[in-house]
Amino acid sequence: MDGAIETQNRKADHLRVCLEDDVQCREMTTGLEHYHFTHCCLPELDRAEIDLSTQFLHKSLSAPILISSMTGGTDLAKKINYRLAAIAQEYRFAMGVGSQRVAIENPDVADSFKIRSIAPDALLFANLGAVQLNYTYGIEQCLSAIELLEADALILHLNPLQEAVQTRGDQNFRGLLDKIAQLCETLPVPVIAKEVGNGISKQMAEKLIQSGIHAIDVAGAGGTSWAKVESGRAQDPKQRRLGMTFADWGIPTADCIAQVRQVSQTVPLIASGGLRNGLDVAKTIALGADLGGLALPFLKAANDSEEALHLLVEILQAELTTVLFCTGTRDLAELKRSNVLIKRN
Repeated sequence: MDGAIETQNRKADHLRVCLEDDVQCREMTTGLEHYHFTHCCLPELDRAEIDLSTQFLHKSLSAPILISSMTGGTDLAKKINYRLAAIAQEYRFAMGVGSQRVAIENPDVADSFKIRSIAPDALLFANLGAVQLNYTYGIEQCLSAIELLEADALILHLNPLQEAVQTRGDQNFRGLLDKIAQLCETLPVPVIAKEVGNGISKQMAEKLIQSGIHAIDVAGAGGTSWAKVESGRAQDPKQRRLGMTFADWGIPTADCIAQVRQVSQTVPLIASGGLRNGLDVAKTIALGADLGGLALPFLKAANDSEEALHLLVEILQAELTTVLFCTGTRDLAELKRSNVLIKRN
């Protein structure tokens, strides 16, 4: 099968499996359930005063929410990306797109990623798989991805387990740190290292920061399992079994945040991986993240309707605001330093 067609078919399969099948981790959790906020019965605040705004990579956002990287390259993906981009613009959220490899291999589908005209002011992240740097990709392809999106930053996603389970996956990860370091020095925009649902450890965070990475998205375990996604689309019984065996592999999202913050208190940090509501986002912020990223809730709402997407956003904002109100904290900075998040024994 032609490589471009195979990549496009894979993207269509990913969307179908995520929307139709149970692709969540079976037993692994995010670890966020082990934390709770100390309730404040007299917050001495007017709820209307609460400020959810923040900055990330020098761009202002109305709330610490990232519409996480999901899709591209198909007609359905185009509809979803355009709807999400409109939301990112309207609500001043950050947004990442799915891997743009499909558009580099087949420019005919590039318009599924062309969302800058819809979101002229949004913080937008381009996206390529880091492993592609060992499969003919380099500065030229990275620049193409950035230019296609007119992106503010480039995500390099790290997905060894997904590639191990994926039929004919790209599995040569040797020497990538040096190549990532070269890109960080050369590219005109910040580079973000992101896992895809198995987490980034303290040791890897340290190496990535030393390589010049500008920000980290931990994408921890406990949410969508890409091992299960690849298992769900596999025709080969060995790959199908492999994906189910490793469905719960990874580092819980809450643990990833703590581990990265042990390495650096200042590296811009995104927490994603199993976040499902504004309370989850608030917990990650209190743990030390700067943004909380959600994928599956946005994917399902965008696939449903524009109305469902607006309702989701209004709910997320109300949940975040309620956390601050009921902990007596006026803004995100105060939430981080107030010690109102307690770990259960």
